[in-house]
Amino acid sequence: MHLSVVIVNYNVRHFLDQCLHSLFHSELDGVALEVWVVDNNSDDGSVSMVREKYPEVHLVANKVNRGFSQANNQALRAILEKEDGQPATGHYVLILNPDTLVETDTLRRCLNYMRHHPECGGLGVKMVNADGIYLRESKRGFPSPLTSFYKICGLASMFPQHPRYAAYYMGHLDPDEVNEVDILPGAFLLTSVEVLRHVGLFDESYFMYAEDVDFSWRIHKAGYRNIYFPEARILHYKGECTRRETLSYVYTFYHAMAIFTRHYFGDGRHRAVSLLLHVGIWMRALAGWLHRIALRLTLPTADMLLSFAGFAVIKKLWATYWLCDANYYPALYTWAVLPLYSLILLTSVYLSGGYDKPPRPLKIAQGVGLGALALLAFYSLLDESMRYSRAIVLMGSIWTLVSTLMLRGVLSALHVDGYNRRSQRHRRYLIVGSEEQQQRVFNLLGTLGIVPRSVITTPHRLGDVTQHVDEVVFCARDIPLSDILDDTMAWRKRRTNFRIVPATDDVLLGSKYTECPEQLYVDDFARITSAASRRNKRLFDLTASLLLITLSPALFWLQKHKKNYFAHCFQVFAGCKSWVGYSNCDADTPLPHIKAGVLRTCDRMPHVKNPDMALLDRQYSQHYRVATDFTILMINILKL
Repeated sequence: MHLSVVIVNYNVRHFLDQCLHSLFHSELDGVALEVWVVDNNSDDGSVSMVREKYPEVHLVANKVNRGFSQANNQALRAILEKEDGQPATGHYVLILNPDTLVETDTLRRCLNYMRHHPECGGLGVKMVNADGIYLRESKRGFPSPLTSFYKICGLASMFPQHPRYAAYYMGHLDPDEVNEVDILPGAFLLTSVEVLRHVGLFDESYFMYAEDVDFSWRIHKAGYRNIYFPEARILHYKGECTRRETLSYVYTFYHAMAIFTRHYFGDGRHRAVSLLLHVGIWMRALAGWLHRIALRLTLPTADMLLSFAGFAVIKKLWATYWLCDANYYPALYTWAVLPLYSLILLTSVYLSGGYDKPPRPLKIAQGVGLGALALLAFYSLLDESMRYSRAIVLMGSIWTLVSTLMLRGVLSALHVDGYNRRSQRHRRYLIVGSEEQQQRVFNLLGTLGIVPRSVITTPHRLGDVTQHVDEVVFCARDIPLSDILDDTMAWRKRRTNFRIVPATDDVLLGSKYTECPEQLYVDDFARITSAASRRNKRLFDLTASLLLITLSPALFWLQKHKKNYFAHCFQVFAGCKSWVGYSNCDADTPLPHIKAGVLRTCDRMPHVKNPDMALLDRQYSQHYRVATDFTILMINILKL
């Protein structure tokens, strides 16, 4: 028996490392294993990591991001060509996500089932995320217009076990029983060479998402059965390969579903239904995007309302009791000037990092202080007739500081994610592993700047430990994945986060940490990946783009390559590029991801021949300053 595993990777080096380690430590009972990794132009060192740690892996390093379907097909075509003319019986192919972990017996159990059930064309397993929660997408129904409508309008969530309303996730089927299903997830999809030759490869009209739906349905239409097999499990971090809060994700996902509906419901009978479904898909996409924008604006809006209300009350009290005239200030001052005060103060808080998570009171105080100084400086430049009161500026600034801190204190008391004061430092940690691995975790936490109040347990299982802890860290070198999944599923209802320290890499992996990718880098790359640096770099790009467009009547005619001037300005303004990026884009050195640059770090020294670009990139990432971008832009102002 032969098993080929195909993994498509994009900028998830740490997860890929852990995934490959779990594959090569699987119990296969004599099954010949080969692993293919197709890398879609990652710039996080994934390619060099695979070459160094896993030389036995068949590595395909793309120079562009080809998407999920094309990348999978690159490896699948190579597998089929190698097996051309050979009997397909006994050769199986597993499509696997890099942000997954397989138990030691997962592959063996799945292959045994496939071998004894030749009618099975595709097989999926029970997927559990890093918090011990069963993932409903482990089994799915065919997304017919009515089924999709029930999901889009929310009926599937309201009635999660109803055979009709919850058909999208086949909620009426027991997640612990083997069943035939319509659709299997691309995160783990086991099939055979025989099936691939019969139904074909992935449809490359899908860039990402819905290609597994299309492929599973073609397996079903070819007369095979898709089987959900919960007797085998995997851990799926879910979504670590993509950032689901971005507009790019929303567009890509719903565009893929729109392609699927055109393929299967585009004829005359279904045209009206397909049109309604398309409208529903794009309305859901728009609603999802607006929801994410609203979440981002909720806290600044609340801060603005509290700050303005405080200014208004202070103004009223000051006019009534100090100036003895409750109507001393004109309405323009109340409804135009005071909101402007609040806006300037909170903008300063934002630029100072006061909206980063977790909240830092000193950053908020710094922002309010700088904003107050800016207000007083601006106040001194106004005509005397427009100078209403310095006292209101000072007292309102103090109130803005107090109100913003109080609001974050309320969020912390309500345990809102990201606002717990102990979210990074001084948290209670339960470290599960040997004494050697416990010390390794302590060293890692120290490197990340975390000082835990830790509860250490020497047994390999949690057992009867009942102390309240904030984080449970499993040492994968000591603890089998099956035990980790059992423990996380048993503790999933508690207010506890779960982390895994891989056997081969000094990082903490878990659903919360992957929302902040800079925390995965423990080798002093925090400067350019910090929230403040990302924000300041983006603000510089926007400001510089606007200035260059404004000054274009003069600068455009001085450019050496005029045709790209406006294109670069608009690309940077739209966020497609940055003004400054890395020099050695093809380097295997693991560097934090940033946008491609119009200019490069080596452009700071345009007259130096053959500079050490890897060193320049590393210094840029470690010691990033906006002044560096400004300097490089000024040196090359006529080469844009």
